[in-house]
Amino acid sequence: MAGLVVTLAAVAVFSSWTLWQLAGLEDLQTRIVDRNRRDSLQLLRIQNDLGELGQILRDMLSGDEPYPMEAWRAQFERIKRDLADALATEQKLAPAQRSPDRENYLAHSLAQFWSTLDQAFAMAAAGHERDAREMIRGSAEAQQGSIVDTVARLLVQNNEVDEQVTARIQSIYAGVEHNVYIFVGAVLVMIALTSLYLIQSNRKLFRRLEVLSAERRDLARKVITVQEEMLRSISRELHDEFGQILTAIGAMLTRAAKQEIPASFKEDVTEIRDVAQSTLERVRSLSLVLHPSILDEGGLEQAIDWYIPVFQRQAGLRVDYNKTGASPVVPDAIAIHVYRVLQEALNNVVKHAQTERAWVRLNLSASELRLEVEDHGVGMGSHVGRRGIGAVAMRERAELVHGAIEFLRPPDGGTLVRLTVPLMEAAEAVDSAQELPETAGWPASHRESAS
Repeated sequence: MAGLVVTLAAVAVFSSWTLWQLAGLEDLQTRIVDRNRRDSLQLLRIQNDLGELGQILRDMLSGDEPYPMEAWRAQFERIKRDLADALATEQKLAPAQRSPDRENYLAHSLAQFWSTLDQAFAMAAAGHERDAREMIRGSAEAQQGSIVDTVARLLVQNNEVDEQVTARIQSIYAGVEHNVYIFVGAVLVMIALTSLYLIQSNRKLFRRLEVLSAERRDLARKVITVQEEMLRSISRELHDEFGQILTAIGAMLTRAAKQEIPASFKEDVTEIRDVAQSTLERVRSLSLVLHPSILDEGGLEQAIDWYIPVFQRQAGLRVDYNKTGASPVVPDAIAIHVYRVLQEALNNVVKHAQTERAWVRLNLSASELRLEVEDHGVGMGSHVGRRGIGAVAMRERAELVHGAIEFLRPPDGGTLVRLTVPLMEAAEAVDSAQELPETAGWPASHRESAS
């Protein structure tokens, strides 16, 4: 009886301790991780608004647009309202580990930035637009860059908090597992049923985590799919609608310039026609950046044949391209992901490799596609392949087509990115996953507001 009492007491204490640890784990995941995730989303929203601010400042100061400074005020006011709302929400979600001084500094920096802009607009309204532009160029741009750095540091701090929480979760799991083994080894015979119950409970917990991980991966895939559809739609809209409009404007201006009109007016018409032609070229270039139409019209191989020379001219990087083998036409749903992986890999070479040459190899067969991007630059640490945002996106795209991506170090140094796609299996997976998220069926205005 005494042994039974001791055993039951040990079971009660151990079970209570385990449940307490698991409850703390659940609270840690829901209270800290979820709040930190929502705070990071608000910081990304602020970062996006700041990026848009920087673009507007560059456009306003470049002088390419023939508008007075007052014409930009509405855009600044819109972003200012969104930043104020995002900042207020983010301050409510800020993790407890963060110093209030960082939040105060961010709010103070934004206030200084808007104050500088208000002074500049006041000077422009008083007729001193050149001085106002110099003020923005000298002060506002530096303030905007400082705010961007502050937000980036806050995001880094959030990532550090995530790593700390992950370490605590792993520590809890390790502690629970260690004590389970000790407990089972000590009283295996008398509490066999209890041990089986605990093991079954742990299995359910891990299965739940596995299901949650699978749902997160599925969400990432759907986000990528919707993103590509949006980019394709925007690209077509720019090319078809705006391209045709600008082409028509250019043709009408050309006809107008041929009429018998004063020479000074003819010069103005010619200048406007040149501006329209330049805008048309920029629109077409942007359309190709968003989604190359050649990928839909000619397929993956023609798209790569077109993209590599264009990339060499733009980036100043020598790219040796070698294509071997032949295969049936690669489906568009697979080709876009292979194309994006190639883009990301070459962009990483330009940004990080510190080299002037790269090699691209495409091997095609009836059953498999293999793409390799190699450079002999400085290479990358082992942590880059795991945590880099670009590498994560490439991994997600590889998984989306049931392929595999590797980040290797070739014998001559540098980095080798190898993407392998089983074409038949990938085509079947893409065909079975054609159902898009709910937003894909919304009207265009609703999709825009949701994005």
